[in-house]
Amino acid sequence: MFAGQASYRSKNGARGTFPFAVLTLALLVTTLVAASPGQSGTKGHRKLVVTVKPEYPIALRSAQIGGLVRLSATVLANGTVSKVEVRGGNPVLAECASAAVMKWKYAPASSETSEEISLSFNPH
Repeated sequence: MFAGQASYRSKNGARGTFPFAVLTLALLVTTLVAASPGQSGTKGHRKLVVTVKPEYPIALRSAQIGGLVRLSATVLANGTVSKVEVRGGNPVLAECASAAVMKWKYAPASSETSEEISLSFNPH
């Protein structure tokens, strides 16, 4: 038995953890339901209508500095990007990528969505 795990004995003396499992499942479901209203949209894969290529700073390209930048973009129902959050990558390249993604336009949808974006900067 794990630390903190409750157990019980049935009428025939057998041990079990059924009440603990039910309690854990109920807590998990309650947490998921409570978190849902605060989310700003759904994860989606909306079609891109307009893209703008990010600027690649000459100094970084000359120094052979590149890599992958991961972003999360909040896209309004009308397809406009309202917010971009950096999830990973070189900070200078991430700034360039964010500025470009803010100019992107997606196909309209019924609600706001969150789009995961990866942009690769290759100095070659």
